Amino acid sequence: MLRTIGVGLGRTGTMTLKTALCRLGLGPCYHFTEVFAHPDHLRDWLAAARGEPQAWRRPLAGYAATTDWPGVAFWREMVDARPDAKIILTTRDAGKWYESVTGTVFAAMAGKIPETSARLAAFPAAKELAEFGREAVVGRTFGGDISDREHVIACYERHNQEVRDTVPAGRLLDYRVAQGWEPLCDFLGVPVPAEPFPHTNEQSSFAGTVLRPPADAPRPGAPAPG
Repeated sequence: MLRTIGVGLGRTGTMTLKTALCRLGLGPCYHFTEVFAHPDHLRDWLAAARGEPQAWRRPLAGYAATTDWPGVAFWREMVDARPDAKIILTTRDAGKWYESVTGTVFAAMAGKIPETSARLAAFPAAKELAEFGREAVVGRTFGGDISDREHVIACYERHNQEVRDTVPAGRLLDYRVAQGWEPLCDFLGVPVPAEPFPHTNEQSSFAGTVLRPPADAPRPGAPAPG
């Protein structure tokens, strides 16, 4: 059952948060990279995007946390369904976020990153992945338009404010991953690890993460890292 729900949009440190949660023993954590390890999950995520009320639950079975898309497209449903879960909103400067998401997620969806395009062409659920991108990422998150900078940034800022207005303050951590372990561990009620805080999936390494099996989270049913 989900105990931690990341509701920040992609490119706000969602992979870093996933890695941190797993190192705290609070995984496994679902992140978009999980669909590359489990292509069959895309059927359920598409069903959720098309209005099937409970479809989002099926891919998350066995996971203790989630960050990033696909889950963030259904953040309201998850927050309502898991009233005891901790909610973490990852954010960053809006302009820097826009440059990052445009140069990574949007570029990959448009076939502008040759390395990822070649791998996507061989991905067994490439059609479903493209449909999810159009319907849930572009459609559900950005109102069907990712071509206009001001519109995309307005959607980003509106999403963040809707989370703040919806989730009670005591249940929500408004968080930037640059803040490191202390506020995260304090919110989650766990000790601060002795190891450095992880920083992963920088824009320069994005292409290398697409269609790569997730490395930091154990599979559901496997022991979480201590």
